[in-house]
Amino acid sequence: MTQHVEATAAPDQIAYLDAAAGTAVGLDYKQRFRAALDLSPGHAVVDIGCGPGTDLGRLADAVGETGTVIGVDREPRMVAEARRRFADRPTVEVRAGDVHHLPLAATSVDRARTDRVLQHVDDPAAAITQVRRVLRPGGVFGMAEPDWDSLVVAEEDVEASRRFSRFVAGRVRNPTVGREVARLSTVAGFEIRSVEAFPVVFRDFQTADQVLGLRRNSARAVEAGVVAEADAAGWIQRLRTGPFLAGFTLYLVTAQA
Repeated sequence: MTQHVEATAAPDQIAYLDAAAGTAVGLDYKQRFRAALDLSPGHAVVDIGCGPGTDLGRLADAVGETGTVIGVDREPRMVAEARRRFADRPTVEVRAGDVHHLPLAATSVDRARTDRVLQHVDDPAAAITQVRRVLRPGGVFGMAEPDWDSLVVAEEDVEASRRFSRFVAGRVRNPTVGREVARLSTVAGFEIRSVEAFPVVFRDFQTADQVLGLRRNSARAVEAGVVAEADAAGWIQRLRTGPFLAGFTLYLVTAQA
């Protein structure tokens, strides 16, 4: 009997961002990320590419009633949802804007963060320079970015796993930006405070499929002619039923203005 790879629809982006943040991996690295930012009451902090506001609440809790949290996103749907969620939080403001042209005055914030955003932007170097502009002297910029070239999926068909990993990396605009942000930040005039390589490890298929889109991207790889459908279907079936392990490296970098 011929196997067929099961295509799945792309998830709703808001639901995806919230779900990924709620996984054990998401909760772990985000807690480390907040700690690295060294937030204090009274700080003004900007979350660039804030999405539906997934992280704005915890940032607001950290800076307290005397602080300010500004979420910035270029997608109208994300801005609307974040504003809806935090309509009753006077210390949280959500602005429409792009990381290349931040809607903030020069030297106006104490902390800035991007969480898996620079991998998607047109010009990471220009974006980092923009962040340098809006930070006050001594301000801290935190970046959490993956290195998709490090993606691995443990499976007996090693070559199929490699083809999948290369295909996923090829769909990202800046797949290796995680390893590059420290260098780009130095060029922009920042002093690097810390660099941490955080291993993102999945031990169950369902969580990995939710975050990495194993079935969805396998179907896309078949459509692109990267892998034969029978090979992809067999690969997915073995991943679903056998012992599972997949992972990639996420870089957490903090830089000081």
